[in-house]
Amino acid sequence: MMNAGLFINSTPLLDETFFEKVVIFITEHNENGAMGFVVNKPFPRKFNELEEFRNSPPFPLYDGGPVDREHLFFIHQRPDLINGGIPVTGSICVGGDFKSAVMHMNNGTITEKDIRLFIGYCGWDRQELEGEIAEGSWRVLEDDVLF
Repeated sequence: MMNAGLFINSTPLLDETFFEKVVIFITEHNENGAMGFVVNKPFPRKFNELEEFRNSPPFPLYDGGPVDREHLFFIHQRPDLINGGIPVTGSICVGGDFKSAVMHMNNGTITEKDIRLFIGYCGWDRQELEGEIAEGSWRVLEDDVLF
């Protein structure tokens, strides 16, 4: 069984799709399915180009996946500053109190090295990701390429 906290990358079977040459960080994997974020696809706008956050620093945004592209998601390694995150692996958490994350981004106590912001996410139903790995669409990576 694959665990959360792993990275997968697409193989040429997924070329000419949204998933061409992507690396995904798996943040959740259980009997109901899997969830993760594309970590190597910068979004064409910065965080402060979103109207609601125009007074924030220009943190990069990443194109996290094709699901729920109306919302921002984030992973971070500052559980000491952001409450409510769900631990994934090591010090990396997914989600939490977004208002406090933005406050810490604005005052500089959280830097781009501490947090990654995504528009959308990737999701798989029960056993779907395992099937895609078995058919050769994804490779599990050994290296941690996140922060």
